[in-house]
Amino acid sequence: MDMGMIFLVVSALLVTVTADVYIVTIEGDPIISYKGGENGYEATAVESDEKIDTSSELVTSYARHLERKHDMILGMLFEEGSYKKLYSYKHLINGFAVHVSPEQAETLRRTPGVKSVNKDWKVRRLTTHTPEFLGLPTDVWPTGGGFERAGEDIVIGFVDSGIYPHHPSFASHHRLPYGPLHHYKGKCEEDPHTKMSFCNRKIVGAQHFAEAAKAAGAFNPNIDYASPMDGDGHGSHTAAIAAGNNGIPLRMHGYEFGRASGMAPRARIAVYKALYRLFGGFVADVVAAIDQAVHDGVDILSLSVGPNSPPTTTKTTFLNPFDAILLGAVKAGVFVAQAAGNGGPFPKTLVSYSPWITTVAAAIDDRRYKNHLTLGNGKMLAGMGLSPSTRPHRLYTLVSANDVLLDSSASKYNPSDCQRPEVFNKKLVEGKILLCGYSFNFVVGTASIKK
Repeated sequence: MDMGMIFLVVSALLVTVTADVYIVTIEGDPIISYKGGENGYEATAVESDEKIDTSSELVTSYARHLERKHDMILGMLFEEGSYKKLYSYKHLINGFAVHVSPEQAETLRRTPGVKSVNKDWKVRRLTTHTPEFLGLPTDVWPTGGGFERAGEDIVIGFVDSGIYPHHPSFASHHRLPYGPLHHYKGKCEEDPHTKMSFCNRKIVGAQHFAEAAKAAGAFNPNIDYASPMDGDGHGSHTAAIAAGNNGIPLRMHGYEFGRASGMAPRARIAVYKALYRLFGGFVADVVAAIDQAVHDGVDILSLSVGPNSPPTTTKTTFLNPFDAILLGAVKAGVFVAQAAGNGGPFPKTLVSYSPWITTVAAAIDDRRYKNHLTLGNGKMLAGMGLSPSTRPHRLYTLVSANDVLLDSSASKYNPSDCQRPEVFNKKLVEGKILLCGYSFNFVVGTASIKK
């Protein structure tokens, strides 16, 4: 290899290392708010109580026009091969996501017609009896035809970690078949291995978005699944809470916990996977998922996703592409619900900044999973948990977590909450009841006692 070739290889590596994903918004209205004015393109905006027909020639023609403008800006500024456009945003905001160097990003900022250039940032996931606790069976479901009809013909779009389509919460009802949906036009991807669709009559759309994750070098197809398949259960969990089928039996550790139901059990599910197991996600992918979901015709957007920290490129938290696209979704007549975050109950932990959407905080219900411990002197200590019972008429020795450590573990870890089984002396623990301390990790949900 001569010096010239070495220089080219090194240069290419430097470009790869220093490039980042940027979200660029440009002047001009997106489809949702375009009222005419561009030569040859009629208005695409509609009255506030109407839905845009995204399949109409007016809309598709204007969408092509916006994408051509995005490509023209990039083509005029940069040499081919020095950048990669990842997405064109056309429906709710007018802009694009592009993989460029910081110098190229600065060139974009100085370009006439460019409104904003934001470096992409990461986002994270925010994470049976509840319908009765909320009064749905007696107050809400009857107005919608009972639980068998609650949510009928409503499409909820989930921007999350995907879905496990084989779970009974998402099965099509054969006893009460779903009818056709005329207002939703989303597509269904196939499993790349089985070639089977992720959709049925219950799941009506399934797509995944990972271009920004790939450009950032975070995406691993062997772990993250290049499909709508759920990589960690979070998306399936949120979908089941909102729209899971009614009457699904719950069993755990041999115990029966009744039957589960989503809040709107007849609602349809549209999956827009933009979150992944190891790294969470990137705003550019989430924005693309939201733009596509509203274009496809969802009625509700469920966002159990939020930024790791407030955006730093704008003076106010809600003047950024993520919150701007949520405003566009609301203008399009979509109800948007976003999780408040998992950082509470402390001040300044809210990660939902949009004043135009509904922010939903976690709460408690009125159910307790009661358990108890009977001591040798007959006294009973009340508690909570899902642990199976011990053998009857048998006594077990109680040992404290701090008293059964391996010699080298005490200085390295705080073992009292029992989250690291490798730090315990198995011979001292086996056959005994281990007493664990209740730490702050249980409050925030990062700890749990497992077998």
